[in-house]
Amino acid sequence: MKRRTYIYLRYCLLINLAILLFGSKVFAQDNNSGVKKVVILAPLYLDSAFDDNGYKLGSTNIPKMYLPGLDFYNGAMMAVDSLQKEGIEMEVWVFDTKKTGTTPLQLSQEVEAVHSELIIASFTNSVEQKVFAEFAFNHNIPLVSATYPNDNYISANPFFLMINSSLKTHVEAMYKYLQRAYPVAKYVYVTRKGILEDKIQSMFTEAGKKTYPINYKSILMPDDFTAAQLLPLLDSTKQNVIICGSLDEKFGNLLLKNLESANSYPCTVMGMPTWDGLKPAFRNANDKMEIIYSTPYQFNKADIAIVNITDKYKSTFFARPTDMVFKGFENMYHFSKLLVKYNGDILNNLSDISFRISNNYRFEPVKLSITSQVPDYIENKKLYFIHVAKGVVKSVN
Repeated sequence: MKRRTYIYLRYCLLINLAILLFGSKVFAQDNNSGVKKVVILAPLYLDSAFDDNGYKLGSTNIPKMYLPGLDFYNGAMMAVDSLQKEGIEMEVWVFDTKKTGTTPLQLSQEVEAVHSELIIASFTNSVEQKVFAEFAFNHNIPLVSATYPNDNYISANPFFLMINSSLKTHVEAMYKYLQRAYPVAKYVYVTRKGILEDKIQSMFTEAGKKTYPINYKSILMPDDFTAAQLLPLLDSTKQNVIICGSLDEKFGNLLLKNLESANSYPCTVMGMPTWDGLKPAFRNANDKMEIIYSTPYQFNKADIAIVNITDKYKSTFFARPTDMVFKGFENMYHFSKLLVKYNGDILNNLSDISFRISNNYRFEPVKLSITSQVPDYIENKKLYFIHVAKGVVKSVN
């Protein structure tokens, strides 16, 4: 019964979201010059869900491609509700980045008409990011990129805030973490053929040049490599640290599968940031294996704010919220509060943690070239390292 109610409620929410096809103001207490205006950009795919005859997806399920954007929106709207209860005067405008027949440039022209003071975005590709990053720079509007971990086409833009840290930041932090935690381990760097894999390995090599280097052996494996190819590289008398040098999900899955039966080899597997959603990481039963991966978002289930968000979401939708719900809530609440407190001057007050929900953001200016006169963007450099053993989160560092 709960499942049917959950689907019905989300179906009703999509019906309500249909009004957002052309951008809609979803909350305003007063319409005066003191009211702050915030724009939310999210991939809602509303044109794919509705036509002239109404809702067209059916009532039994919602395709997976809709869920991240919808959950991000849900979280942001829950934050709007909290702000409203605190008496915050604000207008929030929501725009669907997947609006059919509308290019990112055309959508930016619609956003321009709002005259907002803050943009919070869940981008899905570099084109969207490029257009709105340029828009933010040209209009001096802070743009919070909440979910897209990429700096493609971003340069000389101090108005661009990257919350979901770049791959380079992850690799550098991973290198330093391994140095501190496993100074005498046997290191094996496992990778595959690929342009991105070459880039990751180059980042790893460069990270070693900034500090004392890790002594590791790099192994190029085929996509169908076996345990018989992998295990001879390990040492049963030492702590083995296996570093996965690929974002490819199948490759990561195969690496964990081949190590699962290696009970005679104490090993730590350092994965990529994408491993947060890798199911084998939470099913592995090897008693002697620990899995570690980095993430800029860590939502502690014991935090009172997370408990309250979870309870509210469950009471509304009869389901547990995903990380995208928390990301939508945290970014909407945190940056809106900064916007109000500092009268729009967010960029000079990013170190203020007064409105922390679950994550301790640490913003640093990034210069991609030594000749850069201004930051190319502002990045959240705070990462958490999640330790998983026998399918259970053991610790967070």
